[in-house]
Amino acid sequence: MTRFRARVSADGDSACWRTLARRALRAGIAPERLDWIEDGKDDDLFPVDAPWPEEDPARAPVLSRAALTLIETALCHSDPVRHDLAYRLVWRLQDEAGLLAVSTDADVARLRRMAQAVRRDSHKMTAFVRFREQPGCNGRRRFCAWFEPDHHILRRVAPFFANRFTDMDWLIATPRGSIAWDGETLDVRSGAFTRPELADDLDQLWRTYYGATFNPARVKIQAMKSEMPRKYWRNLPETNDIPALLAGADARVRRMAAQQAAPAPAFHHSLRKRLPRVPEDRD
Repeated sequence: MTRFRARVSADGDSACWRTLARRALRAGIAPERLDWIEDGKDDDLFPVDAPWPEEDPARAPVLSRAALTLIETALCHSDPVRHDLAYRLVWRLQDEAGLLAVSTDADVARLRRMAQAVRRDSHKMTAFVRFREQPGCNGRRRFCAWFEPDHHILRRVAPFFANRFTDMDWLIATPRGSIAWDGETLDVRSGAFTRPELADDLDQLWRTYYGATFNPARVKIQAMKSEMPRKYWRNLPETNDIPALLAGADARVRRMAAQQAAPAPAFHHSLRKRLPRVPEDRD
């Protein structure tokens, strides 16, 4: 049985996958006969790519918007089988229109788990990227940040940062690539970066703010770690103080409980006098 190969990028760019998947469907190439090869990875078992069969123009792939959204999200996952899984699902959807509604189907369930992991990773990146100011030029402020995503989400989150931080130049470096903005152009590139040493004067401000808002009486360690896993701690200046804050939480709660109520500030009574009087109800 002849096997064919489809070469795709490894950075979560779904455009290449969509083009090749459409061609493969029109050529009638079954999933078990198609090997998806990421850039930079090769398979010595097939030194020469076999030519694909002729495409049948009448074989027009059908895919709903919901299915396409799910697949494009899952393609940002780091699992190497994501391209094969996505194509197999599309192949099946041509004859099983209601397949996505079958939550017990192994392919559907796995692709949904991948998409959920990608969405979570994207949310964490938009929440936990911390910019540090660097020497700028041309009168514009320049910032740099470091983040370690689990999946290929840079293209997915790039518009968020471009829309949020339009008035400054910035670079977000990661082990999977980078995002850069110069005020006009949004540049997403592949290629691993090495973690730089970043710090600025705002680091101490973040630590002061976090320490001031830390409530020792409402500490829920497991919930905190679920929302902000330890892997993100080393890139956030305020999290350096978490171990000390947790260690002293019980003592702070006891001091708070033992402290007597403080009198109202001096201006409290003056403000009370300025309030309009509410007439008493009389029967």
